[in-house]
Amino acid sequence: MKKIVQQEDPILRKIAKPFEVKEISSTSTQKIISEMFDSLTSQKDGVALAGPQIGHSRRIFVVAEHIFTESTVPPLVYINPEIIKRSKDKKNMEEGCLSCRWWYGKTKRASRVTVKAFDQDGNQFEHDATGLLAQIFQHEIDHLDGILFIDHAKSLKEIDPE
Repeated sequence: MKKIVQQEDPILRKIAKPFEVKEISSTSTQKIISEMFDSLTSQKDGVALAGPQIGHSRRIFVVAEHIFTESTVPPLVYINPEIIKRSKDKKNMEEGCLSCRWWYGKTKRASRVTVKAFDQDGNQFEHDATGLLAQIFQHEIDHLDGILFIDHAKSLKEIDPE
């Protein structure tokens, strides 16, 4: 498990480097994926985690399986993700971040997005999402572009973890 870096760390402000498709199956990439899941599952309130959040400035994020309510769980690993469709309809949503611990605020996010990415086996896929998952996709891709939710959130407040 790797420590989750906090907002002062300059790695969170860099644009993360994409993977070459042939790199995806490598031991080093698979190790990053494993570290990401270990770090994410160590946080009881975590729903997703981007590579830069554990010190890897690479274009990857993982999603916690527990956020899915349907019986079939979609891919949990998104490598070189990009939003290819975004609804014009936007909603203000409550948001927090494992790298901006205990800060919460309202962010305006598209209510529906489609992401194109590679899974951990190097297969390309597209995934449509609404609600929380659409918010997660936008939040995590912001991380890969060096953007933190606190950069654009309104009504920011710090909430005691207890």
